[in-house]
Amino acid sequence: MRKLLFIALLWFGSLNIYSDYSINQATESININGVSIAYTTAGEEENPSVLMIMGLMASHKVWGEEIVNGLVDSGYRVILFDNRDTGESENLDRLGKPNLYWKFAMSYLGVDFSSPYTLSDMALDGIGLLDYLGVERAHVVGASMGGMIAQTIASEFPERTKSLVSIMSTTGAPHLSQMSEGNEQNFRNTGDWDKEAVHAYGFYPEAMPRQITAIMKSGDRSEQVRSIKVSTLVQHGVDDTLLPLDHGEHTAELISNSKLKIYENMGHNLPPEVLPLVIEDMVNFFNVN
Repeated sequence: MRKLLFIALLWFGSLNIYSDYSINQATESININGVSIAYTTAGEEENPSVLMIMGLMASHKVWGEEIVNGLVDSGYRVILFDNRDTGESENLDRLGKPNLYWKFAMSYLGVDFSSPYTLSDMALDGIGLLDYLGVERAHVVGASMGGMIAQTIASEFPERTKSLVSIMSTTGAPHLSQMSEGNEQNFRNTGDWDKEAVHAYGFYPEAMPRQITAIMKSGDRSEQVRSIKVSTLVQHGVDDTLLPLDHGEHTAELISNSKLKIYENMGHNLPPEVLPLVIEDMVNFFNVN
């Protein structure tokens, strides 16, 4: 009887042995395309892989623990990394600090301009990490700017993309709604943020000028998004004031046979009351892909 109880406890414990991801778990660093990139993983190595890409100024920690553990508990291996210029990945101050007002003016006038790096460069960081880990194909998930990077991977590397999940992201089409004045003001004030405090939450405002320039450099990516042929789920919140709902709707409209999920009470974030549904929809989508 005791032996049976012991076996049962071992079996039950094995169901949760990998679902203990913590945002503070250690990362490892590797050199990809001349840049040091920090990464970590959660889940069993033999399970289907999910590559998760966070947004503007944000390290992988901003995903939080619930979504990662939710995917691990559903039978997936989660691969997380800090975008270049954030977290424990290399800070690229050596590439200079772009003048965003000047870059915006050039973008508005349709004049080409230089960028310290591009969304394609950031997509190659993700592909390089998959190469290093020996992952042939992965579900690719991106939020906000991370969604733009994920879209770029799905477009440029469809053979490496098992499926795409684009969360609160955009095509960059000029006809789409603009961000709210409050969001504009927040971006203007990033220079006043307490770096130590926001770093603790996983945000790196020093990355913003270079990453915003990469986004502006990419311009209208409608044709790139239209070229995506992999199975795609688009998730967007009704209350998003940074990238309003029409950005998600346009993304889904351009990608043939994509699925669009719209969430009430969700802005440009993943609120606790909505996150379980977001995870459930994502897992159900992965399970048929």
